[in-house]
Amino acid sequence: MIYLENFRIAGQKQEDGFLLSYPYQLEMQCYSSTNVYPFKLFPQKGLLELDFESITVFYGGNGSGKSTLLNIIAQKLGCTRTAPFNNTPFFADYLRLCNFTLSETAEPVEQKLVASDDVFNFLLDIRAINDRVDRRRNELFKEYERDRQEPFTLKSLDDYDELRRRRDTKTKTKSQYVTQRLNVREVNGMSNGESAFAYFTHNIRDDSLYLLDEPENSLSPALQMKLAQFLCDSARFFGCQFIISTHSPFLLAMQGAKIYDLDDVPVRQKNWTELENVRAYYDFFKEHSHEF
Repeated sequence: MIYLENFRIAGQKQEDGFLLSYPYQLEMQCYSSTNVYPFKLFPQKGLLELDFESITVFYGGNGSGKSTLLNIIAQKLGCTRTAPFNNTPFFADYLRLCNFTLSETAEPVEQKLVASDDVFNFLLDIRAINDRVDRRRNELFKEYERDRQEPFTLKSLDDYDELRRRRDTKTKTKSQYVTQRLNVREVNGMSNGESAFAYFTHNIRDDSLYLLDEPENSLSPALQMKLAQFLCDSARFFGCQFIISTHSPFLLAMQGAKIYDLDDVPVRQKNWTELENVRAYYDFFKEHSHEF
């Protein structure tokens, strides 16, 4: 599914016109005419317009503008987001110079930007949950052992619940007793990478538009391949559209993905096997092929 068809970035004439009309505000805010982010990033790359497929990928090295481009699109579209970004005094002015075209036949259920910080915060939340679960589990272990040893006499009906609990320590294993009383759905047995992968599978909804900023962070190669398959399936069968910034060869290799190489001047569409990062992997393994 394609919800966002096209996005047009501010061109050189638009940027120059704005900056020439805005000199005193630059001085008042202690900005120079050369430090006006996100202005002056994309005209020299020859990047004016982007056309999107169900999966579109922005590729490039550090500082190439991948995340900036995602943020510009997300802010212009009004996407939901929680992670902060480099929102300078000129961001809103820049957005007014950008335009986009949406599908006339379909509207996404959700449109959201997911940054690395969102996944990291999710991992921290899991650690906090598990920490609380661990503390409560230890308390229940001690309770189980103590109450199996100490005698208890029912003195009134008010003690009935306590009697039932004490009976459970005699009739159930420690594992059964503790599991029944935790009352918390524990996210257990998962590494950071597995939890990060779970973030995407649990949070990506059908029929929605997602902007993903380097989603491969924390993922092993095997999980990056699983994520690539999940994204492809979500786009093909469940009505999702993805715009992704990534270095991952596994995500770059997704079937049918349109890739913009932001390292190239002018920026142009490329096949994943033409990208410098992928070629570096290929050359490295080819050089060491005799060791396999």
